[in-house]
Parts: sequence; C-alpha cells; structure tokens
Amino acid sequence: MVEVKRKKTTFRDIVNKIGFPTIFIGGFWILLLIAGGALGISVITLLSDTIKRAGMNGILVLAMVPSIQSGTGPNFALPVGVVCGLFALVCSIEFGFTGWAWLFVSIAFAIPLATLVGYLYGRLLNAVKGSEMTIATYTGFSIVAAMCLAWLMIPFQSPNMGWFIGKGLRETIQLDAIGGAHILSNFLRFSLFGEKGFITINGESGIIIPTGMLLIFFICCIIVWLYFRSKSGIAISAGGINPKFAQSSGINIDRCRIKANVLSTILGAIGIIVYSQGYGYAQLYTAPLMMAFAAVAAVLIGGASASRAKVSHVIIGVLIYQGLFTTALPVANQLFEGTDLSEILRMVIQNGIILYALTQVKGGDN
Repeated sequence: MVEVKRKKTTFRDIVNKIGFPTIFIGGFWILLLIAGGALGISVITLLSDTIKRAGMNGILVLAMVPSIQSGTGPNFALPVGVVCGLFALVCSIEFGFTGWAWLFVSIAFAIPLATLVGYLYGRLLNAVKGSEMTIATYTGFSIVAAMCLAWLMIPFQSPNMGWFIGKGLRETIQLDAIGGAHILSNFLRFSLFGEKGFITINGESGIIIPTGMLLIFFICCIIVWLYFRSKSGIAISAGGINPKFAQSSGINIDRCRIKANVLSTILGAIGIIVYSQGYGYAQLYTAPLMMAFAAVAAVLIGGASASRAKVSHVIIGVLIYQGLFTTALPVANQLFEGTDLSEILRMVIQNGIILYALTQVKGGDN
C-alpha cells in the first residue's frame, strides 16, 4: 500500500484560512478587554454589552450574505429593508397591537412588504450591472430621504407615535408604551458568573445572555445556511462565482440576483424590528441612513470578501465588530479623560475596515 503523507498545517495556512484582518482585529479586541480590566472597567459588563449588541445587529449583518453570494456585492442599500421593517413596526402600533402580538404582526407584515420592495430593487440592480455598490448606496440614501416625507405625511393617529403638536410621527418612538421594549431580550434571559451562582435565571449580575434575541438570530442563520445548500441557493452562488459559466449551464442569472436581493431585504426588515426591541426605541427619519456601513464592516471583519460570504463570517464578524466598539470606546475615554473620541474612533475603524476589504476584491475568490 502506498502511504499518503499528510501536509502539516502551518501557522501561515491558519492565517490564510481565517484571514489576517480577522485575527488582527480579534486580537486587538482581546488586548482592549485586558486593558479595560486593568483600568478598572468591568470586563463582565463589557462582555454583556457585546453579546447584547451582537444579538441586536446580527440579522442586519446576515442580510449581507445573499447579496454578496449573488455577485452584487455588499448590500449598501440595507436601508431599503430597514425602512420596510420600520413601516411594518409603526403600522402594527397604529393598529393597536401590543407585546408579543405587536412583534409577530410587525414581522408578518414586514415580510411581504420587503418581498415586493426587494423584487423591485433586484430589478433595478439587474439594469445597472457593474455599478451595483454605487447604485445601492444612492438607493439606500434616496429611500431614507423619501420616507422622511412619508413619516410626516401619512395620517397616523396613534398617540404613542405622533408629535404632541402638529402632524407626523416622532423621530424616536418609545416601545415601552406598547410593551415591546426588550421583549425578545428578556425572553428566557439568564446570566453567567453572577453573584448567586454560575447560572442565574433573570439575573442582573454577571454576563447577561439575551436568549430570545440570540435564538431568533441563530434561527435566521440556520435558514440562510440551509437555503444556500438548496438547489436555488447553489444556483445563486454559482451565478456569483462565475456568471458566464452559470448562464451557459442554464441558470437564469437575473432571476437569481432578484431572489438574493429579496432575501436580503426581508432579513433587513426583520433585523430592524429585532434591533428596535433590543434598543427599546424605534428611530425614524434619518436614523437608518448609515446602518448599512456598520453591517458591511461587520461581515467583512468576519472574513468575508466583496464576492464571498458565509454564515460563519456573520457570526464571527458581528461578535468581533460589536465587541471592538463596546470595548474600545470606554477604554479610549478612560485613557484620554476629558475628551469624547467615541464617534471619531467608530468612523475610523468602520470605514477603514470597508476600505481595506474593497481594495481586496480583485485578489479575492473570483
């Protein structure tokens, strides 16, 4: 028998598989956690905030996977889906739903609305092949601007949303009044390493795990993971990798791109509802304007490129990205007392990650 020698896995192979940016920024986050502990900042509180923010933003980051896999690049038009989710959210409040009914009705209304809008957006991207990311950015900005007028003009009557004087919806809508604030975050919540034991149900100390919010995030991850192993999902991925070969194999590239962007828009709509309940408020008008950039940065930091993305990239990326911001900002403010560098650091890190990833497109998986 011929003995086959297995090639030893080197450190360079591990770095190439995971990605140098992911390892570097992940290591930087760990160093910040250590520095925070040395400066007297509670590491347990930082980890709790990281997990909470990862659950809030997870589905919004997951919305990047279908668009990247289809070959249209990162979905900078995420505000299109976000606006659909916000519209469904406020309509559910207008109809008088509260608590869990409000959450389910919001999601149920957001899905068909996002399907229709996503189909139209997919048709738009098919008409501008080669300039998808540019058109997507302007589309996201345009829909947010248009909805600023809609929030003022649509005759909503609910006292929980309107201005106290005049017409239109408030810029920030409190979800406490309808029992929607933190409804998923508090569902089956427990804490680790608390004062009353290793695991404490509904504990206020230790690393707090928002079970309900993480559960819906992982369910969406499983659905996307299974979909891209189905015949339709494989066709979308094939069209993104090599459109000419896929087309010669009988795959309708335009239809696949539309399907991917419909799925991305639906995830964006569901994601903003989950985000809003975790935040405790629904923010309208210009609030969704820059949400796509944070989601794009998170999936890229997880190891995705502008042409390939996996669900694992989403989970790793959202955890590292949110952990970096949750940890870096209080540590920086502690080091430079009397200054507030939070917004400056956020913009530098976020846009630096996007810039680096987009410069690697030609050297990626294509």
